[in-house]
Amino acid sequence: MLLLNEKEIKSVVSMRDIVEADKTAFRMIANGTVEVPLRTGIKAPAHEGTFLFMPSYAASEAAAAVKIISVFPHNPEMGLEACPAQVLLLDGKTGYIVAMLDGSTVTRMRTGAASGAAFDILAKKDCRVGALIGTGGQAPEQLEAMLCVRKLEKVWVYSRNRERLEAFCEKMREELGQYGAEILPAENADQAVEDADLVITVTTSSVPVFDGTKIKPGCTISCVGTYEPEKHELDPAVLPRASKIICDFKDAVLSESGDLLIPLADGTIKDSDIQGSLGDVMDGRIKGRESDDEIIVFESVGVASQDLVAAKLIYEKALAAGAGTEW
Repeated sequence: MLLLNEKEIKSVVSMRDIVEADKTAFRMIANGTVEVPLRTGIKAPAHEGTFLFMPSYAASEAAAAVKIISVFPHNPEMGLEACPAQVLLLDGKTGYIVAMLDGSTVTRMRTGAASGAAFDILAKKDCRVGALIGTGGQAPEQLEAMLCVRKLEKVWVYSRNRERLEAFCEKMREELGQYGAEILPAENADQAVEDADLVITVTTSSVPVFDGTKIKPGCTISCVGTYEPEKHELDPAVLPRASKIICDFKDAVLSESGDLLIPLADGTIKDSDIQGSLGDVMDGRIKGRESDDEIIVFESVGVASQDLVAAKLIYEKALAAGAGTEW
């Protein structure tokens, strides 16, 4: 079994590699060529925590994977990650575990790459301004994914914690300078989104984090923070203005995401307003962007096929590069 930590993973793959891997994952979901049971969650109420188990199997990849990810919001108070995780990659022919990868790194990269894949497929070609709401653990990869698929001039970033916001922008300017975009702290969420062509929300908020009426025509919004039915970081006001609502995996989103379940329940939108999954757009079963004025919402809760294809790609590249530790 090969053990791969964050440094080793990032030494063998780029964000663009994982964007393309995510596209494969979304196509497999839409075509029904991967087994992806809905994630199993076990609550730990004494610590406001959740254990999540995400299995998958694809015969075409001759591989299976399971990710174990825990969401414990008070961990940062103890200097620990809020969402520790590991990914186990299994040989589909023998059932043996062939690799264990740092799941936090895989999750951050494949979740960021989901936004990247959605923007690559759904966003208008001429995008100049981006907006990122949230500066938590997954924010750096979300920002890089946005930058790697569109040539942006600037990205406005917003977080309620001003000190953390300033530090995040400074760090990202250093780490992502090769993309050539200004990375700027916004005074508030509305300032961040009002001129944006691309918007990402990646927060743990239970309530909307921006005013949906501020979204301009032509904007593509990727919502990745909400994974529980009672929470919604997306302002429902934007949904009636959206020409299309696309999911990473519609069945999973309609089981988990309050961003859509809450406005469905109160009649803001109806089920027919949710066109389908991103893989359906890729394979031409449903239409993607048809004009530069359309507002398109992409809702993502993450699917285990992303972990599978990302882990297999990383494993193969690590073998070729001689990276990792044999156990």
